[in-house]
Amino acid sequence: MKIEFSPNIPIYIQVMEYIKKEIVTGHLSPGSKIPSVRELASELQVNPNTIQRTFQELEREGIVVTRRGMGRYVATEGEKIMELRKGMAKELLHAFINGMNNLGFSEEEMLSILHSSLEEKKGKNRCEN
Repeated sequence: MKIEFSPNIPIYIQVMEYIKKEIVTGHLSPGSKIPSVRELASELQVNPNTIQRTFQELEREGIVVTRRGMGRYVATEGEKIMELRKGMAKELLHAFINGMNNLGFSEEEMLSILHSSLEEKKGKNRCEN
């Protein structure tokens, strides 16, 4: 696991986002064990207190659960994971829309560009198969 940390965002938030992405993409499946504070701190070369804070926030959000004496696990609540996935998708879309607005594109132009890009991707996928 390797994260390129941005100096503008607190490290615990960046680690939280990384873990959330791992869950949403299926690299960490519901019910799977998460590395311990020490393991993750060592692997990411950050202070264990930072990882502890990350886990506390993930628990507060209901994404991670602690089993006393056994460690931390990804929540098994599929609804929570779908909610997380939709939230991440909305963030990406808002960033896209804001960026395109800043470049002066209209809604119709954005839709056209998006549609063209999706068609182009379909074509590439067909060629690869």
